[in-house]
Amino acid sequence: MAKMLTEARLTTRNARAKLAPEGRYYKALERDLHLGYRRHGPSGVWFSRTYLGAGRYRLENLGAADDKQPADGHMFLSFEQAARKARDLFQERGREAAGLPKRSGGPYLVRDAVADYLAALDQKGARSIPSTRNALNAHVLPRLGDLECAKLTTPLLQKWLADIAAAPPRLRTREGEAQKFGEPKRDDPEWQRRRRCTANRVLTNLRAALNGAIRHNKIASDRAWRGVEPFEQVNAPKLRYLTVDEARRLVNAAEPDFRRLVQGALETGARYGELCALDVADFGRETGTVHVVRAKGGKGRFVHLSEDGRAFFAALCAGRAGSEPMFKRADGSRWKRPQQDKPMRAACQRAKIKPPASFHALRHTWASLSVMAGMPLMVVAKNLGHRDTRMCELHYAHLAPSYLAETIKAHAPRFGFALDKKVTAIAGARRG
Repeated sequence: MAKMLTEARLTTRNARAKLAPEGRYYKALERDLHLGYRRHGPSGVWFSRTYLGAGRYRLENLGAADDKQPADGHMFLSFEQAARKARDLFQERGREAAGLPKRSGGPYLVRDAVADYLAALDQKGARSIPSTRNALNAHVLPRLGDLECAKLTTPLLQKWLADIAAAPPRLRTREGEAQKFGEPKRDDPEWQRRRRCTANRVLTNLRAALNGAIRHNKIASDRAWRGVEPFEQVNAPKLRYLTVDEARRLVNAAEPDFRRLVQGALETGARYGELCALDVADFGRETGTVHVVRAKGGKGRFVHLSEDGRAFFAALCAGRAGSEPMFKRADGSRWKRPQQDKPMRAACQRAKIKPPASFHALRHTWASLSVMAGMPLMVVAKNLGHRDTRMCELHYAHLAPSYLAETIKAHAPRFGFALDKKVTAIAGARRG
């Protein structure tokens, strides 16, 4: 872990002149990046300090400070010039670590901003790198990659966003084969919503890359992309969840090895990948919890079980070694992606569930039925692994005003005010 440093004022000559000689002083520029200064005699030098992890750092000389000589951007650097040089070097090292080519000395292109952004994510160890890289490579670089960032315009980006929303979705394609696309369903409102939601996500990634270029003084203005209007009201999907009767039919219709996986999803609300990663030791018999170690956001959580869930996992883990996979296929191997699709479709067909549900719908089923039974949104969010209730409000608040009404009737305060029986409503009176 990086050490906590006490920052010094380094921005002006007068401030640096008050610092003790021979000491090293720092100013934070980015996460894991500091601009350093040390003085020998009357003037000092600038250097960058990068945290590499495991208590290791990289120090690189940047040039002399403009303590006694005017800044020229080459031999003598002001604080701003040294900071810009440190950030450029930090980005270049990130590009090298990510296996990206060095920047050319020409105009700063959109592909340069994308490469610098991905390199910064890679240095931070962000878990979203694969999906972000795929989105930028698929939707940004082919159309915008060779354009100068400074020459982007709002109309150009607005049309680019609309074209993504109108294009058919990309399908998984084996390496070396021509890209496959799904069937366009432009008359289907849900298809339109999903495509617009995808376009908004790509726009968010592009904005993040370009805003990074702004912070590093590679672009002068963000006016072009700040004016782009994303699609509105497209983030809340029409969720599919099963009734209790449908869930029971699905479990009965599933193959034995897949049945256990379905039951695990219905009892926990966990994602498919989280269930696949569980070991027998992750079930806590005493606490009635399942420890999800590998969660989507990188932070694990404990899923609290109902009495039925506790009994199910106790029976599933009885007499087994803690290192065994919690859920195994018929051949004894751990379930992997995307091995759930075919058995899920087959189980839905046998159970006569129409339209068929995806495996992820089991997560929505746990959450939806819990909310409708009166479980507070904060508890639902905690068990699902969300940081707050926003996602639950977005996805499940529509479930029923009637459930809200019943809860309010049951729990809202009652003051016992006496009614004035002399007051009567006037027939046909209008509301103000």
